[in-house]
Amino acid sequence: MREVDLRRIDLNLLVALEALLDEKSVTRAAQRLGMSQPAASRALGRLRALFSDALLVDGPGGYVLSARAEEVRPALRKILAGVGEMLEGNTFEPATATGRIRLLIPDLQAAALVPHLLARFAQEAPSLDLDIVAPDPNRFDMLEHGSADAMVALIDDAPAGIHRRRLYDEELVTLMRAHHPALSEKLTLDRFLALEHIVVSVTGVGPAPVDEALALMGRTRRVKLRVPNFFAAVEIAARSDLIMTLPSSLARAAANMRRFVSLPPPLDLRIFTMSLAWHARQQDAPRHVWLRRTIVAAAMDMSSAIKAEG
Repeated sequence: MREVDLRRIDLNLLVALEALLDEKSVTRAAQRLGMSQPAASRALGRLRALFSDALLVDGPGGYVLSARAEEVRPALRKILAGVGEMLEGNTFEPATATGRIRLLIPDLQAAALVPHLLARFAQEAPSLDLDIVAPDPNRFDMLEHGSADAMVALIDDAPAGIHRRRLYDEELVTLMRAHHPALSEKLTLDRFLALEHIVVSVTGVGPAPVDEALALMGRTRRVKLRVPNFFAAVEIAARSDLIMTLPSSLARAAANMRRFVSLPPPLDLRIFTMSLAWHARQQDAPRHVWLRRTIVAAAMDMSSAIKAEG
């Protein structure tokens, strides 16, 4: 193996490399790093020269990682995580801390929880910034490799090395626009199934909890529309006769817009427990201990606000 003279290498390039490989986009990497797009492009050029490899190559719909990039990515994550832990030491002062926190939170839960989390950040760590990323099938790998600090999600099972704790419970309610024709009568199961539904689905495929419960009863509903996020669903439901069944915390937020009515769905649906998850490597890191405490406090703030609204 050839010896590398680290004195000739700007180690800040490794931070840029991580962002470029994660985002697979010069524009998004620049936004994440807080630099201009031309500066991110120059960093990519220097990295290509350093590694003698393209790193990002053209693929369907944008960039994909080269074989060399895939090879160095795991080691890169460990190196940067280790440097962060080394510099952090045994102390963490939120009031003066800078940098970015990267959290994996589904769109639905982010809409309800993140405003309370931001309020906590403003009080305790005003110079810390926050990146919210939707979890994907590699979500536990992202925690393990340090490309995400923590995750809030529905977690039925977790691999070894992932710690978790309960945050709050969610029940599902049915939302329809105010003055919807179906409000003239009681929402029975037959009437519920006769209506057309919106489902919020990041992937656009797979059954929702309502469909799983209906399947056990030998019944089905018509999912007229699937959308990838909560806000699109709300706007569409407000302007149509489509109805949606979603977590109660978000239904309350939408109902407060005075455009919707929230009703209990006419079938038994299980309560969902939202959990906070992190990697064991972060268990005792002062920065991460503070982060977990802050997320738990934000979840309590959210629950208190919901109770206050009645």
